[in-house]
Amino acid sequence: MRKLSRFTLSSAAAVMATVLFTSTAAAAPSPGAPGAGDPYYPLDGNGGYDVSHYDIRLTYNPNSDLLSGTTTILARATQELSQFNLDFLLRVNSVRVNNAAARFTSTDDGELVVTPTRPLALGANLTIVVQYSDVPSNPEYTLNGFNAWTRTPTGALAINEPQIAPWWYPSNNHPTDKATFDVSVAAPQGVEVLSNGNLISRQQMINGWIRWSWRSLRPQNTYNTFIVVGQYDDLRISTTPNGQPYINAYANDLGDNLDPARASIERTPEVTEFLETQFGPYPFEAQGGVVTNNGELGFALETQTRPVYDGLFFRRGSNTSVVAHEMAHMWFGDSVSVHGWTDIWLNEGFATYAEFLWSEWNGEGTPAELAQFLYDSIPADSGFWQVLPGNPGPDNQFDDAVYDRGGMTLQALRTAIGDDAFRQLLRDWPTAKRYSDATTAEFIAMAEAVSGQQLDELFDTWLFTAGKPEVGPNGAVAARTATVAAEPKSFQKIKYTHELLAQAGR
Repeated sequence: MRKLSRFTLSSAAAVMATVLFTSTAAAAPSPGAPGAGDPYYPLDGNGGYDVSHYDIRLTYNPNSDLLSGTTTILARATQELSQFNLDFLLRVNSVRVNNAAARFTSTDDGELVVTPTRPLALGANLTIVVQYSDVPSNPEYTLNGFNAWTRTPTGALAINEPQIAPWWYPSNNHPTDKATFDVSVAAPQGVEVLSNGNLISRQQMINGWIRWSWRSLRPQNTYNTFIVVGQYDDLRISTTPNGQPYINAYANDLGDNLDPARASIERTPEVTEFLETQFGPYPFEAQGGVVTNNGELGFALETQTRPVYDGLFFRRGSNTSVVAHEMAHMWFGDSVSVHGWTDIWLNEGFATYAEFLWSEWNGEGTPAELAQFLYDSIPADSGFWQVLPGNPGPDNQFDDAVYDRGGMTLQALRTAIGDDAFRQLLRDWPTAKRYSDATTAEFIAMAEAVSGQQLDELFDTWLFTAGKPEVGPNGAVAARTATVAAEPKSFQKIKYTHELLAQAGR
């Protein structure tokens, strides 16, 4: 997970509906909504159209940080449109809609407002071509006071959550609108360009530069799309035991962290195979991992098919716990995305629980032991218990409580409904919501359907009530018998991983 863009809800934003925008056909063409209606980020996403594919074709110069090229967007109008918005911060040279030049304006809050030459009919197919050239690291390009583009000594990192796309391609920037992607970036020889999915080609250009082309075949949300440009001296291209493309890359200055990083990331197919036994078939077409230089990124993120990790995750030795966390997001966060950012615990609670399951598989502590030890080790007067995982607010979106109390919530659920129902739920949920988005209410409904129990009180206690629950995640019997006498072996590794994951959000 990632870095939090700071945001304070204005009175106007608070009035906006918490249910994400659903457009309907109007009596006459009208502008699409400037946002998807997310209560945390009201201007993220847009109304009036649905995207099916992005073709992003760029050139990037690491020396000047100049990014230029075109993004072609294939979409369908979901209402009669006189105007629509794209989420984008950079300077635009031209916009064409269905091959005709369109009028456009850019606002200070990252909205590219496009007016086609003629209104667009409900259901119309749209081909939108945006040509642009600019420097993403320009400090003026901020959303909510923050610039997510990271420039490095040898290139750049377009990696962040909840927003990153506006700094490098125009989009409908909300997890509820997923699409397939072609990402092609030309850069000088001596640097690598990494992105999601499969590496389609590396082409030598006339000027000596190399064009790297990547393709994502499964629906992908915008914050899970990334590019890394820089010197990655150790680039490994192979296949997994089940035949999937498998690409790992290690930055050129990891020092003593290189071997621990390799000892962790090279085990990604093994971790993925284990997670399949818990959550069902892996939902994507490729695997891998990218490790950036120490401190360049500062966190790890579940970029689809190929998570990106800061080298600092491996300064205490190998760390497969963070690999289990990020690869679990392929099911929880990537394939099944949040319907709104209030639902973030559905991503982080499950990724945390995957670490607990991986720990048990390695004989280093069971989920029950880890959740109970965590519960017991946090005093009741700690501010940790004041953050509500079910609605933490944008400033606490990646707080420790979202991870750890989210994971404890799942253990409390397992205690309440029993192992068999819980294991069924772990598989049914990502299967039913595959390649879509989901809410906490929908998860509670499925948990009740699978278990045959009424669970409102349990979820209200663990997700929506401030204060330490009176009974721990293993129930009253565990509290009376003090079943956890010692710290589980994996606890410190998981704790360190979560400190780094949450650190960027503070």
